[in-house]
Amino acid sequence: MSALARIGRTIAIAAVTGAWLAACAVGPNFRPPRPPRATAYTEHSLATATVATGADGAGVQHLQIGRDLPGEWWHLFRSPTLDRLIREAIDHHPTLIAQQAALREARENLRAGEGAFAPAVTGTLGGERERVSGASIAPGFPGFITNVFQATVGVSYTFDVFGGQRRELERLRAQVEEQRFLLEGSYLTLTANVAATAVQLASVNAQIAATRRIVALEGAQLERIQRQYAIGIRTEGDVLQQRANLADVRASLPGLLQQRAAAQHALAALTGRLPQAARPVEIRLRDLVLPTDVPVTVPSALTAQRPDIRAQQALLHQASAAVGIATANLLPSLTLSGEFGGQSLQSATLLSPAAGVWNVMGGLTSPLLEGGRLRAQRRAAIDAYQQAAALYRVTVLTAFQNVADSLTALGHDAEAVQAQNDALAAARASLALIQRQYDAGAVNYVTLLSAQRAYQRARIADIRAVAARYTDTIALFQSLGGGWWNRQDVGGRVRNASGSVAPKVATGRPQA
Repeated sequence: MSALARIGRTIAIAAVTGAWLAACAVGPNFRPPRPPRATAYTEHSLATATVATGADGAGVQHLQIGRDLPGEWWHLFRSPTLDRLIREAIDHHPTLIAQQAALREARENLRAGEGAFAPAVTGTLGGERERVSGASIAPGFPGFITNVFQATVGVSYTFDVFGGQRRELERLRAQVEEQRFLLEGSYLTLTANVAATAVQLASVNAQIAATRRIVALEGAQLERIQRQYAIGIRTEGDVLQQRANLADVRASLPGLLQQRAAAQHALAALTGRLPQAARPVEIRLRDLVLPTDVPVTVPSALTAQRPDIRAQQALLHQASAAVGIATANLLPSLTLSGEFGGQSLQSATLLSPAAGVWNVMGGLTSPLLEGGRLRAQRRAAIDAYQQAAALYRVTVLTAFQNVADSLTALGHDAEAVQAQNDALAAARASLALIQRQYDAGAVNYVTLLSAQRAYQRARIADIRAVAARYTDTIALFQSLGGGWWNRQDVGGRVRNASGSVAPKVATGRPQA
């Protein structure tokens, strides 16, 4: 058997032995935390249907417990404008681009970590010309000039006896998992922000339209009072009061216009454009259809569906692996290396059998005196694990709180819309009656002014109540995880509705 074959066989046997020894790595073996034993999201059982509202309030919503969320939940609102905005955001927002790069970085670090389990093979080819002192050979021996040529192949392998490298690889895998779900979380946050901002814009547009209608009515009323004042049946005080009322309504417009501008600017940024380069978005509340069938997954599945929980679980896994790495650093490490090649004074005979050289070396390294550094690092790793475990529990608690808040909000929103519809109808009827009474001289102007303001407040409150139903429905879909597991996967990325490829890293139904 040749020297190279003997070295290779020795290294191979050593690698197999090291792998067997590393099968039981030091440190804790990570197990995902069990989901909370929750059978409901709230302390009281929720009604499976909201109260009925008027046509403008979008009707009854039915909670379908146990039904799965669709991967592209925004389609439930059946708005082409909203679909277009979300497609643009997915295609152009830099947050997703940054998260994709972070995921690729984590995967490459994992590939680099996997290389630590293979023997390191290096090749060396060199030549040297030197003058050798004859005195170093024998007294009186003349010096001479010579050439030395060398070509070798070296192999080394560090045994993962206590599993330190294995734990490092485990940590890198968990880091990839964390980046996967950070990307999913960014995807969910972006789409929810676009939808919520679009609803806000639609609400403000409706409030602006209502305010302008009120301004027109108040302006017409001012003209009527001025004519009546001219013929002597109204006082100057009536005219001044109406002018003040009109000015008060007009004063509310700039704030609403600023809200609309801010929503337009936000949508521009969310879709990856500068405000000056974005075209205005025209969207109205009636362009959106409130989902009447609302899917709500069971509590036991929430921890597997929320990207933030899955990312925090991956951080907990990393902290667990770090404890194993710190523990392995306290223990000895064994390295075996070998080298085979040729060394000759002439390049022509470098590869001849007579020029062959080889060696096999083994070394055992163990920390002896390190000032308590390694033990302190292990204690710090344990503390970091405890911190990650506590933060995981905080994330789970917050997630359940989000869902509970959103579910109760849906019921209360419907009740608020129903009450606002009644209030608006009553204010409208009251204003019509008082207007007729005022024209007939049966009531004074102060009574009419009060009725006008009540009607104005009722219209604006009704619009806001209707918009809240859309916003809280979006918040519920976001708090349930957004259905990322139901999006179609194309080579690790999602093909969105526009046909372009959008970020996607997790496939299959989430497992608790």
